[in-house]
Amino acid sequence: MAELAKVLRTQIEVRVKCFDGPREEAGVTGFDAPSADDLGNPALATFAVDLHMAGAAAGADIVHSHTWYANLAGHMASLLHGVPHILSAHSLEPLRPWKAEQLGGGYALSSWAEKTAYEAAAGVIAVSHGMRQDILRCYPAVDPDKVHVIHNGIDLDVWKPLQNDETEKTVRGLGIDPEAPTAVFVGRITRQKGLPYFLKAARKLDPAIQLVLCAGAPDTPEIAAEVRGLVDDLRQERQGVIWIEQMLPQVQLNAVLSHASLFICPSIYEPLGIVNLEAMACGLPVVASATGGIPEVVDNGATGWLVPLAQVDDGTGRPLDPEGFIGDMANAINKAMADPAELTRAGVASRQRCEDHFAWTAIGRQTVEIYKTLL
Repeated sequence: MAELAKVLRTQIEVRVKCFDGPREEAGVTGFDAPSADDLGNPALATFAVDLHMAGAAAGADIVHSHTWYANLAGHMASLLHGVPHILSAHSLEPLRPWKAEQLGGGYALSSWAEKTAYEAAAGVIAVSHGMRQDILRCYPAVDPDKVHVIHNGIDLDVWKPLQNDETEKTVRGLGIDPEAPTAVFVGRITRQKGLPYFLKAARKLDPAIQLVLCAGAPDTPEIAAEVRGLVDDLRQERQGVIWIEQMLPQVQLNAVLSHASLFICPSIYEPLGIVNLEAMACGLPVVASATGGIPEVVDNGATGWLVPLAQVDDGTGRPLDPEGFIGDMANAINKAMADPAELTRAGVASRQRCEDHFAWTAIGRQTVEIYKTLL
């Protein structure tokens, strides 16, 4: 959202309404959510912010919402002010049933808000062709002609290969050996990111491979405990397991990626996978599960390697053959890490793919063109 707003501002007037309290940035208004404890559920606290956003959209020619957190605000703003509502699809609630673990009955509310907004929207932007297929499957009442594909992008001036004394000092300060062959995972501790599968695959990896886990913000105490147990078991079997639980600032994460050898994305649900773009922009090849929009980002055999993933058709995304998926992932990582020259070649190709296909300037132009058709 931050990057899209920045590039859109070169062409149109943009006003951003967002969560997490007041902001100092010009053209951005942030709203505080009431306590979920006071309202009884986090989904209700989200809806409270949506009410403020809808009212604050007065004067806009078009409203554009991102994810269910803001979809209801966009839908209500459209009705209230008589303007078109377009939404960007970054994920879908029917394909994230594990959110019920986190939200309880609030998952029914988030699902209702999303469905209502999608079916009434003047237009929908899917972040991948895979996501477009998911939208039409989950919400068959949505007119296919209204669903457009525009990939997410990456700021190539911010995310780039950096290896110098300062970045080496940064990674050493995080407990990482910059000289060791290193595989990196970055993501929230949530079912969709597939971290437990990677941790099980890690038991089959060459012990010389250093493993860096930039993983925090667990959805529930249960998945937090599961991941901690798997990490503890792994540390009893091998050395070189670095777990960074705090969210790193972009500069530090850029340093971690730039000094690594390979990026790992074991997601079982990923509409596009911006984390892969961030790694690739830093010159890092990727081993990723072949699901969702990932194959549209990772060019198999060129910028990385895709791990086959046959999934249960019940919305959970669970592998049909978990042990097979885990074994294939381990084999792909071991094979890639055993060939430093191939890693270097794929890393150069990764950066080039980002430059050729995922620059924000073109994405901004495509977005404005869709706005024009709706107006």
